[in-house]
Amino acid sequence: MSRSHQENLALYAKLAIHGGVGLAKGQELILRSDIQNLPLVRYVVEEAYRSGAKNVQVIFVDEKVGLLRYEFGSDEAIEYAPGWLYNALTEAYNQNAASLAIISDDPNLLKSVSPDKIAKSSKAQGIAALPVSEVISGFKINWSLIGAPSPGWAKLVFPDLPVDEAMDKLWHSILYTSRVLESDPLETWNKHCNTLEAKKDELNKLQITELHFTGPGTDLTVGLANNAVWQGGWGYAKNGVKCGPNIPTEEVFTMPHRSNVNGVVSSTKPLSVRGQLIDKIQMEFESGAVTKASASVGEETLLKLIETDPGARRLGEVALVPDSCLVSQSKTLFFNTLYDENAASHIALGRCYSENMEGFENLSKEKQLEDGANDSLIHVDWMIGSSQIDVAAKTKSQGTISLMKNGEWTLEGH
Repeated sequence: MSRSHQENLALYAKLAIHGGVGLAKGQELILRSDIQNLPLVRYVVEEAYRSGAKNVQVIFVDEKVGLLRYEFGSDEAIEYAPGWLYNALTEAYNQNAASLAIISDDPNLLKSVSPDKIAKSSKAQGIAALPVSEVISGFKINWSLIGAPSPGWAKLVFPDLPVDEAMDKLWHSILYTSRVLESDPLETWNKHCNTLEAKKDELNKLQITELHFTGPGTDLTVGLANNAVWQGGWGYAKNGVKCGPNIPTEEVFTMPHRSNVNGVVSSTKPLSVRGQLIDKIQMEFESGAVTKASASVGEETLLKLIETDPGARRLGEVALVPDSCLVSQSKTLFFNTLYDENAASHIALGRCYSENMEGFENLSKEKQLEDGANDSLIHVDWMIGSSQIDVAAKTKSQGTISLMKNGEWTLEGH
């Protein structure tokens, strides 16, 4: 089956609105994108209005403008965050606007910028954006993320190709892993999310209390928070809308206990964060906190990241992804967390998702922390899974069992 690129963009937009955001009739949509994605943005806006959107508010950014701030901005400019902007977004979300972001960042955009300068700016932005982050992490509204190529990103993924060919190839990888190239993308996506939901239901029935990851450079025990629940596939926002938060998605995930993570762990893929690359991460955990961290590339950026606040040294998420999933089998190293975290099991430093703890909203802040929830200005996923990683679990229902062997599901008791 052959379709034009424009036809695929239209189908991608349809998937984003219906399979991703789950936009409700009469709902507003906040759409954030780099300006270079204008053709895709127009298809998304059209589909949103065709679906009954009351208003689509597009917020354009330009990554080169962001770079100029670091190159020429004063110290005051670097450490400034427009609180008024985040307040406006928070107000919109509190009035039940949905959110969609199109991710296309150049993973190496800020490679020449001082990690210290980036850390100062990121912390200021994180503090100002905290109300928005709480809306998203608390799943108060329906939201989703999708990707689109940029020249810098495409050249990093396919360095031996001319930029136009690299863009075409990255577009193909994005559309393929998002299931847009299927004969009926939305139907295929719905079935896939239903499969993931069945997997998370299966895990919840096991009443898992602890995960144990083993493999090259990894021997990590992750205790789960009290009343931790697994999520995956569909997300159910508190405004009553069912959505697909990430396109693509291949994970089932839950909440670690912030004080019960121990051992050593090594990354299996590079991490792009704050416009810089970090590779070959190694960390040691004791009683939940990072006690030692190193990286062969981007170590200073990594160390600045975990110094953001006390919660940045602890975990807020642990996710399982089989090596045979579609994103992994695309054989594309994306250097982009939206895709790479859906190619391998991963952990996340920082803030947890409230949906991963039953009864979270009924607990005081102190009780949330006591039960294992973690709070931070950051939430940074990095990949620890591969075809060489095994995962075992302690369960209340079946004792210790194998969940994964060589990166694939087993779910067979020892």
